[in-house]
Order: sequence, then structure tokens, then C-alpha cells
Amino acid sequence: MKLSKANRRRAQMVFPVALGVIGFIAIAILYFNISSDLRRLSSASSDNVQWTLSQTEVEFLEFAVRLDNAKQEAEPDLAGLRRSFDIFYSRINTLNEASIFGSVRELEQFSNNLAALKAFLKQAVVTIDADDETMKLALTSLSKTTKGVRSNVRKLSNSGLNFFATESDNRRNQISFTLSQMAVGVTVLLLALLLFAFYLFRLNQLNIRRRKEAIQASSRMNIVTSTALDAVIVCDTYGKILDFNAAAEQIFGFSASDAINQDLGALIVPDKHRAAHDAGMKRMRDSGEKRVVGKGRIQLEAKHANGTLFPMEFAIQSAQTQEGEIFVSFLRDISRRVQAEQELVEARDRALAGEKSKTDFLATMSHEIRTPLNGLLGNLTLLSDTDLSAKQSRYIMNMETSGKLLMSHISDVLDITKYDAGKLQLRPVTMNISALLQDIVDNQSGAATANDTNLDWHWSGDITEWIFADEERIQHVLMNVIGNAVKFTRNGQVTVTAQVSEDDDKGLQLHVSIEDTGVGMSEELKAQIFDDFMTGDASYDRDVGGTGLGLGIAKRFVTAMGGSIEVESEEGVGSTFDVRFPIEPTSAPKKPTERAKPLSATRGGHVLLVEDNEINRIVAREMLAAAGHQVSEAHNGKIALEMIEDQAFDLILMDISMPIMDGRTATRAIRASKGASAKTPIVALTANAMAEEQKAFLSDGMNDILTKPLSRESLLDVLSQYIGEAPSGEGQASVMQDLVEKQHLQELLDTLGAEALQPLLDRFDQEVGETIELLQACDKHPLEDVAKHAHKIAGSAAALGAIELRAVLVNIENAAKQGDLASVKDVASGLPEVWKQTRLLMRV
Repeated sequence: MKLSKANRRRAQMVFPVALGVIGFIAIAILYFNISSDLRRLSSASSDNVQWTLSQTEVEFLEFAVRLDNAKQEAEPDLAGLRRSFDIFYSRINTLNEASIFGSVRELEQFSNNLAALKAFLKQAVVTIDADDETMKLALTSLSKTTKGVRSNVRKLSNSGLNFFATESDNRRNQISFTLSQMAVGVTVLLLALLLFAFYLFRLNQLNIRRRKEAIQASSRMNIVTSTALDAVIVCDTYGKILDFNAAAEQIFGFSASDAINQDLGALIVPDKHRAAHDAGMKRMRDSGEKRVVGKGRIQLEAKHANGTLFPMEFAIQSAQTQEGEIFVSFLRDISRRVQAEQELVEARDRALAGEKSKTDFLATMSHEIRTPLNGLLGNLTLLSDTDLSAKQSRYIMNMETSGKLLMSHISDVLDITKYDAGKLQLRPVTMNISALLQDIVDNQSGAATANDTNLDWHWSGDITEWIFADEERIQHVLMNVIGNAVKFTRNGQVTVTAQVSEDDDKGLQLHVSIEDTGVGMSEELKAQIFDDFMTGDASYDRDVGGTGLGLGIAKRFVTAMGGSIEVESEEGVGSTFDVRFPIEPTSAPKKPTERAKPLSATRGGHVLLVEDNEINRIVAREMLAAAGHQVSEAHNGKIALEMIEDQAFDLILMDISMPIMDGRTATRAIRASKGASAKTPIVALTANAMAEEQKAFLSDGMNDILTKPLSRESLLDVLSQYIGEAPSGEGQASVMQDLVEKQHLQELLDTLGAEALQPLLDRFDQEVGETIELLQACDKHPLEDVAKHAHKIAGSAAALGAIELRAVLVNIENAAKQGDLASVKDVASGLPEVWKQTRLLMRV
């Protein structure tokens, strides 16, 4: 607990005073001791102790002499003899009973001699007290006895004298020592007084300096308060103003002379707050309760001299003075700040409104662009199923490619908008990172082959295949980065390396490095490579295409996942992209996800198609009819609601934006009805790609969502899920057509030309034949070699679009890696038939 300044000053004064008091007490004690010793010396002198002891021997000798004389005389002086005996007897009694001789009686020698003399006196007193005749007859005997104790008298006298002589010496020494102590005490006291005087001098100097500093501080405080921009008002517990600085004059419009001694509430508190202010002041006076004092800054209204109200921020502190408690108020006019805050709030609201408008605009534009794209791409799909010439097929393929590219650009813009608006949501799933990297490498193998570039990938260090992460975003990032590396590398090498590392701050991280020997980048381009619309070549005759959004989106996705993406590049040498993001290792699912197989035809079902756009309706109807389904149509939700009352449909395809009744309202009504199709699966057909809107569709009771433009593959997938696949034998033509990715093969043909592609197909034909021969004798070869060979040919199959052949080879590779020879033989037995059917479709 800290002491106040006044308490510290009092504590400083107590110490020297206490020291002085202790010194005086010590001197008084010494004086008392000396006085006592002197009194004892004085008492010993008055009693004449030494004379008494000496006189004892004299009186004994006088008695002995008289006794000898009496014995020789005819008429002895018996009266004188008796008087001498009585004097000696009295002297011995004094020695035996006087208190002053108490200490000497404790001496053994003195006590023994005294006892001998007392015995002598007791014996002699009989003779002395007898009659004269008897006494005369006993003089000789008495004389003899007297001579026998003469030595005892001398020893008694000498021992007593020696004792009191020694005692006198000790007393003198004690007095000398006491006087020395007193001298030392007086000296110490004098020194203490000198120190105390010096201390008082220093204290006086300190008080003078502090007084000067207090005056200066008060002067500075007056200057500060008078020049402060904040108003400083001091008042007492009754609200009477004691001080009113210059800033207060300026803020409130009152002069200090007019304000001082006035009531604070009447002066600056608005009328509507006056009652609360007066009640608060009274409460503080009565109970000491303080609700505002020392609670920091508070915002309220204040009153100007002209009666206008303005926003004010104030803080109050209390202090104790000699006159009592005072309150110091610090007040600030915050009119401009409040106005600025209001403007900021309005600006924020406008920005939020603008952001909402942008989001609404993008949602609308997404719908408006995807809707005609749905019609375009859907009709192209239907057109590709008709009899076309080779040139017409190529034109159709080009149109589909352009339409899908446009759709990709729309998705990119939407992804950027969602990220910038903070609405990008991650969707982590259990995924196999090795399978994903292999799929990406396989996907880019064709472009790499076209550029005479070798593309491969591998793990570095421990392998962690199964992780819990956002597979869609990771695929987007890696596809962009690896695709760019392949795009800008000719006659070179692109190497993808995956590694799992531990980070102290972020935990376990996946590090994917994409290193190429391509054209590289200048420092200027490297600094801007992750900017939107930044392409490696911005010229009109650039060799590679692209919007320049890919890496910008990739960086946004990686950042959203809590990771980073960096690049190191040297122009003319190549580039290395490092992608890092945190991962959560997990175990493989109980039922491993199988690779996608070609879509099978679905069994015929009755589908209700609810769509207001005629073109979209025709496209969907033709696709459904081609898949063997019966189709009923409704132009809006109201018509659909009427139709489901009596008809039981297998599936309802529901558009969202329609007149009269939209798809969401219709869905809710269907689910709430008791019609024949109240529980029929409903799949949304929408051009709205915003995730928030799609969640709302599902919450309305829809089972799934198909995003426009509608593709045959996605439609057949939904039909297969909700209606079921056709029995074996149906749709086999479609299955056979899906053995080869015709669009991919057509793109290779357009890119390389027939003259360059045909030798690749011939060499691939030879390699597959050699592989079939090797697998037929797989028990004669190490399974490790079988796995490597199957992996090599699977990569070539992926590059050329032979998707079913690649799937079989991948299964063979996996079985070989696991050392399962029986499974290798079993899967390899079906390879010749798959290759036979695939080979027919891979003709230029």
C-alpha cells in the first residue's frame, strides 16, 4: 500500500525525533546509575565501615590490656574492665547484625572468625556479669581465653577491611565505566543532534524546492488548462464552479468571470437532463455514491450560452483538498466527430448497398448469361447426336469448347467476387491427394505431349495420401498452376513434387512445388503475376491464351485455406511455384471412392419439366427423351402445382425464375400439399451459381441442383441417382461411346493436326499391344515392373483420351503395387476387349 506525500513527510519526521528521545533516555539512565553509585559511596563513608572494623581490634586490645592490669592489681578496676568488655561486645554485635556488614558476613573467613568471637563473648559474659569476688577469681581464666581469640579478632578485622577495600575499588571502576558510557552517550547524542540539525536543514531545503516546484507546477497547470483544447471545469460537491478555463469559455460561450461561482447544472446542463444531474449531485453528497466519476469518457449533450445543444464527451475525476472534495471535469466538443461518424455510417451503408447491388447484379447476370448458354450448349449437344459430316462435327466441337470456356470465365468472375465479399466458403471432404495429382497430370499430359514436354510428379519424404481438405479448391489451384507451367514450357520438363511438412505456427502443411524449364518471368512480371487479368504475354499476337484470372483466383483460394503461394523465376530459365496450405490427415474411407465410370443409360421414367424458357425446355426435353424418359411440361410453378395433385411423377425438374409462381414457391407448395407427387424428388434447374442461393433452394425442400448450362452428363447422373439405371443391355451404345473422350481427342487433332497425331496413335497402338503380351505372362515378371509399365501406358491413355483403358490400367497398377498377382491376372484378362473397342474409336 502506497503512502501519501503527507504521510511520508510525517514518517520522515518521526525517525529523528524518536532517535533524540532514545538518546535522552539513555543519558538519563546513565545519570541515574552514577547518582546511585555516588550515593552508595557516600553511605559507606558516613557509616565509617573501615573505622568500625579497625576499632574492633583496638577495642579488643583495650579490653585485653585492662584484663592483664586487673589480674596484677590488688584492687583491680573491675568497673572499667566491664565497660571495655561491653564496648567490644557492642562492636561485635554491630558486625553481626548491621545490614551494611551483610555482604562481608557472607565471606567464609569473616563468618568463621565472627562465630569464634561470638562464642568467646558468650563464655566471657558469665564472668563479666558475676559479682566482684567471683570475677576476681576468674580473671586468670578469662585472660587465658582472651589471648586465645586474639588472632580471630585480627583475622576478622583484616578480612573485613580487605573486602570493603576491594568493594570500594569495584565501585570506583563502575563509576569510571559509567562515566565513560555517559561520555560516549553524550558524544553520540551530540552527533545525532548534529545529524538531526543537518537533516532539518536538508528537509527545509527540500521543502523550499518542493514549494518552488509546486508553484511552478501550479503555474504550468494553469498554463496547460488555459491553453488546453478541452474544457476543464472544477466544481465542489454542490456544483459551484471553482475554475473555468479558456477552452471552456470558447466551447460554452461563457466568460470565466461569469461562470465562476455559478451552478454548473444551470450553466451547461440541458434542461431535459437537469433533474438527473441534480439528483446525482445530491446522491454524492448524501451517500458518496459516484456513478460517473472515474468511469472514463462518456458522451452526452451540453448546452451552449445561446441555448443550442451539441454533442460532448466528458470525463470526471475527484480530488481531496483542504476545502473538501472537488470534481474536475474534462469536456470536449465532438460535434465534428459525430458528424464524421454519421457520414462514415452513411458511406458504409452505401458501400454495403453497393456490395449487395453488385452481388445481386452478378447473380442476375449469372442467370441471364447462363440461360442462353444453356440453350446454346444444349442444342449443340443435341446437334452432335445427329448425322454430321467431319467438318460439321469439328465446328460443333469448337462451338462447345468456346461455350464451356465462356462458362469457365463466368465462374472465375463469380469466385473472385465471392472471395472479395468474404462469402467464399470452404467445403472440406475426405480426399486422396495422390489421386488428385495423378488426375491433373493425366489431364495435362496431352498438352504437355503437344509441346514436347515431359510432365511427371512424385512424393518427397513420407507419403500422406488421405487428407481432409477442400478438394474442389485444391484442384482448381493446382490445375491452374500446373496448366500454366505446361502452357509456357516447350521442349522441356515440368516436375510436380508433393511433400508434407510440420510448421510451428500452422501445424501440418502440404507443400506442392511445380518446377518448369519454360520461358520464366522478368522481375516486373513476377511482382504482378498474381494480379487479376495478368497474363504472361499481353501482346495481341501472344502464343497462349487465357483471361489472366487463374493465378489471381488460385492465390485467393490458397489464402482462404490459410496457406500461401509463392513464385521464384528467372527469365529464360524457368519458374518454380510453391503452394502451401494446412491439411488434416485422415484415414481412407471404408468404401474407397471408385473412379468415375462411363455413364449408363437410365431406366425410363416419367419426368415433370417445369421451365418457362422455351429453348431451355426443348433442350431438356430432347435430352430426357433421348435417354428414354416420358416428359410432361409446365411453363410455371402454378401449372406444376396443379399437375402434381393427380399425377405421380418419378422426378421433377424445377426452374427457379419463372412468372406467376417461381420454382422456390412451387417447391414449398408441393411439399406442403397432399398430392400424388408431394414426396417426389425435386431437382432445381438454375442459372444462379451463388452458393447462398443454392443453400436456400435446398432448404425449400429441393433434393438436388443442376446448374445451367445443362449438360447431358450431369442430367444423366441425376436421372441415374433418382430414377435408376436401365437393365443390362440398354444404352450399351452410349457406354461404348464413352470409352474414349471424343472432345479431348478432337482437341488434339485440332492442335497437332492429323499428320502429327497419327504417328502418336500408331506408337500407342504398338505400346498397348506390348503391354497386353507382358500382362498375359505377368507371372514371369516382377510385379514392380508390371506396375511401372501399367503406370506408363495409363499416362499415355489419359493423354489421348482413352479413359476406360486408363481406368483398367490403373487398377492393374494398384493391384501390382499391393503384390496381388491374382487380381492383376483377373483385371488384365479384360484388357484386350477394352482395347479392341477403344481402338475402333481412336481413328483420325
